[in-house]
Amino acid sequence: MDILSIVGIVVAIGTVLAGQILEGGTVGSLLQVAAFLIVIGGTAGAVMLQNPRRTFVEGVRLAGWIVRPPQADFQAAIDRTVEWAQLARRDGMLALEDQLASVPEGFERNGLQMLVDGFDPPRIREALEVEIAAWEDRHRAAAKVWESAGGYAPTIGILGAVLGLIHVMENLSDPAKLGSGIAVAFVATVYGVGAANLILLPIGNKLKALIAREVARRELVVDGLLGIANGENPKLIEARLTGYLA
Repeated sequence: MDILSIVGIVVAIGTVLAGQILEGGTVGSLLQVAAFLIVIGGTAGAVMLQNPRRTFVEGVRLAGWIVRPPQADFQAAIDRTVEWAQLARRDGMLALEDQLASVPEGFERNGLQMLVDGFDPPRIREALEVEIAAWEDRHRAAAKVWESAGGYAPTIGILGAVLGLIHVMENLSDPAKLGSGIAVAFVATVYGVGAANLILLPIGNKLKALIAREVARRELVVDGLLGIANGENPKLIEARLTGYLA
């Protein structure tokens, strides 16, 4: 679990609320249901309109990575690759077939299967790089769901502010209703700007960083598999792959 993400959300929201209290305000004044519905509902609707259903659903699913990120274990990938290189050098490529069942991840398993099947190194590289590119494009599109939400939220917040001011103008003759309209106007702006800069955009950027890390791990695997295919010394493969840890 990524504790830093949880702490970051708590600190971001907590400091805003603390500032409100220190300025003499109350937390209750920021709790406006109308403003919340306008900003969150409007933003969600705009994002749904922009993205295909599959991309939107995938983006929502990726939000779980913020607290439970995928484990891109570079050292474990290096150890497995070096073990395969030693086995192939000692017993030949066909000896790697017995390792397929124990490979934990589909991408590595596909590459290892290509080695067993005797594919040429350029063909292995081409096939695996296509798979990496497709995976990256799909997940980056899903991460942009949160970026787009962060772009829309402030504007929807301004829309909420305008609606609140319209409500104020319609009730100028009734001073009792002016306060609620002005509150919705300003709180909607707070919700829009706050949601974008404290939650939505940070989520999008963190997802992009996690995707980039996984792409780097897969590139490491490709490098190692090509070294095995080219018959390189396991020690040389290990030395080169260790560079990815930097």
